Amino acid sequence: MNKLYKYPCVLSIAGFDGSGGAGIQGDQKTITSLGCYATNVLTALPIQNTTGVKRIHSIPAEIVNLQLETIMDDILPDVIKIGMIHQPEIVRVIGKVLRNYPDIPVIFDPVLVATSGHLLADHATVNEMITELFPLATLITPNMEEAAFLSGIPVHTVEDMDRAAEKLKSMGCSALLLKGGHLSSAQLTSLLVEADGTRHRYISEKINSDNLHGTGCTLSSAIASFMALEKPLTVAVALAQDYVYQAIDHGKDVFIGRGNGSLNHFFDPKKLVKVRQ
Repeated sequence: MNKLYKYPCVLSIAGFDGSGGAGIQGDQKTITSLGCYATNVLTALPIQNTTGVKRIHSIPAEIVNLQLETIMDDILPDVIKIGMIHQPEIVRVIGKVLRNYPDIPVIFDPVLVATSGHLLADHATVNEMITELFPLATLITPNMEEAAFLSGIPVHTVEDMDRAAEKLKSMGCSALLLKGGHLSSAQLTSLLVEADGTRHRYISEKINSDNLHGTGCTLSSAIASFMALEKPLTVAVALAQDYVYQAIDHGKDVFIGRGNGSLNHFFDPKKLVKVRQ
C-alpha cells in the first residue's frame, strides 16, 4: 500500500510528570489536542504530584542520547520542543544530536523552577543551556522568574521584561517569548522579540484559577504544534497564547489534586491532521 500522507510531528524532549499536567504528559496532551503527532524523549523522572516535586531521578545521559538518536533515525519531527533538562551532560547530548538537524525548528522552554518553587536545574546546567541550546533554538520561552535567573536582571514589571529581553538576546538566542503570567496586574502581557528585533506584545485578562500546573510546558508545545502545522512564528505564538487561555478557562472550576491542578487540554480537540507527502 502506498503511504501518501504523513502527520505533522512534534518531538517533545522533556521530563516526566506523573500527575499528568506538565512535562511530557502535558506536551503529549497539547500536541495531540491540536491535531499533531507526538514523539518523546525522556530527560528526567521527577517524583511529583500537584503539591510539588518530592525527588528527581536522573536519566543517564547515554540513555537520553540513545532515545534521541533512535527517534530521529525513524520518525523525523517537523518541530522539536525542549523542556526540563536536569543535568549538564544531558544538555550537551541534546546539543550534539540536534546540530545534525539544523533545518528543524526548535522551541526551547528553559524549565528552571517548578510551579511549587522547586529548583529543577543548577547553575552548571543553566550555563550549558546558554552555550549549547541558545544558538540552536528558534525560540526560547522563559517565564519572568526564569528570565531573571538567566539574565541576572530582576523581572517584576513589563519594563523589567523589556530589559531582560535585551540581555537574553545579547546572550545568543535568536528569538524569545518572555511570558508575563506572573505579573501582579489584572492584565497579563507577554513579550515576543523576533530574530530581527521586532517586538510584539500579547495581552490577556488574568483568570482566577489555581489550576495552572504545566502552563509553560503547554504554551511551548502549542507553539511547536502550530509551527508544525506551518504557521509562521508570530501566528503560532498568538494561536498558542489563545489555546492556553482557553485551556485555563475551561479547567478553572475542576478539582484535580490538592495543589496546582492541570489545565483542560482537551476543551476543543482536533482530529489528527494528515498531510500529503
